[in-house]
Amino acid sequence: MEFVVCINNTDYSASLEIRKIYQVLPDPKANNHQMIRVIDESGEDYLYPSRYFMAIELSEPLQQALATCL
Repeated sequence: MEFVVCINNTDYSASLEIRKIYQVLPDPKANNHQMIRVIDESGEDYLYPSRYFMAIELSEPLQQALATCL
């Protein structure tokens, strides 16, 4: 699994929280348009500008803990 942290939520304040970790879902077409597909506050996956996020590396135990929460 891949995770990112939100660094900007302009125009999406109800859907994204700054400094929150989000799970990324693979979407090659979105990547071609500088977009990223994440599971947002609604619990659904949506496309957002990739510049609103920074990729983060999580330890294996933390990845496993987050996977059980999702």
